[in-house]
Amino acid sequence: QVQLVESGGGLVQAGGSLRLSCAASGRTFSTGAMGWFRQAPGKERGFVVAISWSGGSTDYADSVKGRFTISRDNAKNTVYLRMNSLKPEDTAVYYCAASRGDGSSWDYWGQGTQVTVSS
Repeated sequence: QVQLVESGGGLVQAGGSLRLSCAASGRTFSTGAMGWFRQAPGKERGFVVAISWSGGSTDYADSVKGRFTISRDNAKNTVYLRMNSLKPEDTAVYYCAASRGDGSSWDYWGQGTQVTVSS
């Protein structure tokens, strides 16, 4: 099993920045791609960004391209999400996810961290 714990959420004004972290523990050697998803009130959970095990490949949702940056430090078993130019529509619970493979499916999930962007 792999446990994922997110941190770094909070309240920020529009235009501001936050950095989320996701620390993995347990059988971390079994993980491959890592990703971030988000769920706004009344909406389904949606894909935000993913990064390959090596960090050499990333995939962003159109809504966050140019504003969000994902990175990972495998030595620390941690994935980061830097969020700049935040908008009120970015308000959501952000979830970290881990795949045992290339991200075609997601096998482990964190509990989520709330991000609220005020206008």
